[in-house]
Amino acid sequence: MKTIGLIGGMSWESTTTYYTRLNEEARRRYGGLSSAEILLRSVDFARIVAIQKRGAWDEAADEMIGLARSLERGGADMVLICTNTMHKLADAVEAAISVPLLHIADAVSVAVKAGGFKRPLLLATQYTMEQDFYLGRMRKRHGLSALVPASADDRRLVHSVIFDELCRGIVRDSARAAFQAVMETGRKAGADCVILGCTEIGLLISQKDTDLPVFDSTVLHADAALDLAMAD
Repeated sequence: MKTIGLIGGMSWESTTTYYTRLNEEARRRYGGLSSAEILLRSVDFARIVAIQKRGAWDEAADEMIGLARSLERGGADMVLICTNTMHKLADAVEAAISVPLLHIADAVSVAVKAGGFKRPLLLATQYTMEQDFYLGRMRKRHGLSALVPASADDRRLVHSVIFDELCRGIVRDSARAAFQAVMETGRKAGADCVILGCTEIGLLISQKDTDLPVFDSTVLHADAALDLAMAD
């Protein structure tokens, strides 16, 4: 099995989901006491959020590149950035390393297309919903016509729940109800499925919370990594 390199801690709440999913799937596929070969670099998320708020994306890119290179030096056969938002910097990171970078939007898009869907509703941070690095990749590389919540208030709500609650380990029924309302508005606007496009949203929302088919970016990213790790 190849070694999976994780850039985590953004937030650590969702990084635990990656670690759990990778090891559960390795045991399911191989049986017995099998587990995944993993290298993890986990950062101080408060420092990363401060960089994001300052708009210092060049500084953030240098940070991600340094982490990716350290994983490669440590023996990682691939690198995953365990957050959707920081895939804004994926091209720079990919260019700086010689092992594959598994892009989370590719893992999600492949699954959406395999399910026969074309107009996913993307729920994510405002960076991811309002900039083109993620939506554009889904459109240009995978032919998907993704939607985001049309209301700026809804986008702010999703963003604030992510940072103020989920990244702090807080899961509230009131937040779930608010997300359900946003998803229903998206369904009425033409969405045929929903992407949990922030790695923490799966802590709050699952398939039982909506009639729209749900695609959890965290789970799909981890599964794509294990597929590659197990490939000859």
